[in-house]
Amino acid sequence: MRIFLTGAGGFLGAAIAAEMARQGDAVTCLLRPGSDPWRLELCRDRVAVVEADLDDPESLARLLAEAEPEAVCHAAWRGVLGRDRDDPIQDANITATTILARLTAEAGAAFLGIGSQAEYGPLNRMAGEDEPPAPTTRYGAAKVAACREAASLCAQHGRRFAWLRVFSLYGPRDHDSWLLPYVVQTLLQGARPALTAAEQHWDFLHVADAARAVRCVLSSGAAGFFNLGSGTAPPLRHTIEQVRDLIDPALPLGFGEVAYRPDQVMWLQADIARLRSLGWRAEISLAEGLRETISWFRSG
Repeated sequence: MRIFLTGAGGFLGAAIAAEMARQGDAVTCLLRPGSDPWRLELCRDRVAVVEADLDDPESLARLLAEAEPEAVCHAAWRGVLGRDRDDPIQDANITATTILARLTAEAGAAFLGIGSQAEYGPLNRMAGEDEPPAPTTRYGAAKVAACREAASLCAQHGRRFAWLRVFSLYGPRDHDSWLLPYVVQTLLQGARPALTAAEQHWDFLHVADAARAVRCVLSSGAAGFFNLGSGTAPPLRHTIEQVRDLIDPALPLGFGEVAYRPDQVMWLQADIARLRSLGWRAEISLAEGLRETISWFRSG
């Protein structure tokens, strides 16, 4: 396949690039000008890297014409960290996605966008793939709006549209600010991580399995909405204790030292029936993935 990938320098984007390169796809990776492509270390010699801003239609149109993709995978997004989720920068993502979807449709390519479980809001039960969006953050609302704009443009031009709502990913090269990297790095320093009571049930999926799911959807010709998670939601406390035990069972954990957010999701679990129907299954167990993640942070 010929794929044009945005957000290729991000955690999921780089994993998608590596998986597609491994499968022999011709991948053009779009990076923001001046960004650091360090996560592409695994596949930098097997992909083409180009630079442009997503709000620059002329540059995007030129790059798409040069790449001649069969599909565009849109993984770029500004303001993904918790502190930015209610920032006005989220609105810029709607505009950028709309521009890219229009150019994609005009280029005759399929469009696959990376959404988020934040589109559902705090369901506190398994999220079905036909669940109506009810976001409680500006981030979630922007994902919903971007999805609707992209879907409408693809429908107008008769182009395939798919949207994958991502749940919690983890693995090597993750951003330091997320929960599992924070717990891992704090424990590796011999310190006690400050945590909520961790009574949640949480769906974690290894980023490499997520990348395989993205390629599965692209290569299958499937369209529509998909949840992207493991489909299981073990107690978060157990997952954190598993991390601790893999590092040093004697280390303390600061359960209850951090208050829950007012809109805290207590049950985060993806119904992944549509991905399963395509033949996709997660291949990396949580225990195996945690060991790999710890090893990567330890070596860094």
